[in-house]
Formats: sequence, C-alpha cells, structure tokens
Amino acid sequence: MVACTRWKDMLVRCCGALALCLAGATGLPAAAQSVGSAYTDYDTKKCAHKGGRDVEDYGQWRCKGLNGMAVLVSAGDQRMTMSFGPRAADEPAVGQTLQRFNDVYKARIEWRFARMAGGTVKPFAAIVRWNAVPLDERTSRPQTASGKVLVVTRLGPGGVCHVGYVDALANRDAGALARKIADEHARTFRCDTDKPVILGATGPGFSSSGDAEKLDR
Repeated sequence: MVACTRWKDMLVRCCGALALCLAGATGLPAAAQSVGSAYTDYDTKKCAHKGGRDVEDYGQWRCKGLNGMAVLVSAGDQRMTMSFGPRAADEPAVGQTLQRFNDVYKARIEWRFARMAGGTVKPFAAIVRWNAVPLDERTSRPQTASGKVLVVTRLGPGGVCHVGYVDALANRDAGALARKIADEHARTFRCDTDKPVILGATGPGFSSSGDAEKLDR
C-alpha cells in the first residue's frame, strides 16, 4: 500500500512538471488552454473623431475592438498610428508608424488571444494590414501603387507597441508569419528596449519602422 502511494505521488509530480515545461515552451501561463484568433472590423468614418490642431494633424478616431477594447487611430503628415487599450493615448504605439507614407483608415483586426482554463479570453496581440505608399523621388509625392504590410502590435498590460512586420504581398503565408511573430514575441516583448522584427521576404512596396531587424524564419 505504501509503495502504491509513493508511485501515485511520483506520477502527480511528473505530470505537474510536464505541464510546466509545456507552458514554458509555448509562452503561455500554466492555466492557459490554447491560443487562437478573433476578428473585428473598424472604419474610421463610423468612429468618434477628434480634430487636430495643426494643418498636418488630421486628428484621432476612437473605435472599438474585441470585447469593446479601445482602438485609437491617429493621422498626420500622410502617416498614421494605431494604439489599443484604456491608456491607448499614452502607450508607445501612439508614436509608432511606418517609414513610408501609409494609411489604415479602415481595416480588419486579427486578435491573438490566450484562452484560459476558466474560459476567459485574454488578447495579447493585434495584427492589422496597413497600406504603405512608396515615395516618388522625382516628384516628392506619394505614388499610387501601395504596399501591404501586416503590423503586429503587442497589447497591454506592460506596454502597447509594435512587435513586428510582414510584407503581405511578398509572402503567400503572410498571415501565418504575422501570427508567428505575435505568438513567439508579443508576450515577452519589452517596448522600452526590444526592437521590432521583420519576418519573411520583403518586396519594393514594403515598409517598417526604422529600428526593425530582419529575422530568419
């Protein structure tokens, strides 16, 4: 009877250790069951707008995302920014954009979330397709042909900021690459010290932030 009890205790400890190892390998807390995606759409024409003060300041639009999360879209000087959460206006993302002229007035947001043991859904990253417009150096004006860039943004708590970029035109598996960035980098990304990454091939229409680093697959 004693030997049987000891065997059961050893089995319980081994199972517990295995669960912790698996949680560490996936980057999920032990209570998390799975990672998945949810989708919401927004259109700044239908969002609350606050006008800017300067000529090149087009103002801000406050939209709603997954579970009512605030989506703050700002525009100025032919470029845009996007931030999320209750402190969206104070997050690092509110000052991040692509180097080239760009817009994201209307888009679908893919939310990467962890589904916890109790059924709670906790989004940890947002993936949005931005339009990037190359500059015609001869005229110093935006060209009509646009690139498509998937921007992966880390969600709070702990900071909201760009984590990485994928060229949506140069990669047939662009969505999978963006999810890979989100799942492997977003939850441990430090907005104040880490640099965003670029994953996959890049074409002539691609753009990212100036400090982004290219990663091998």
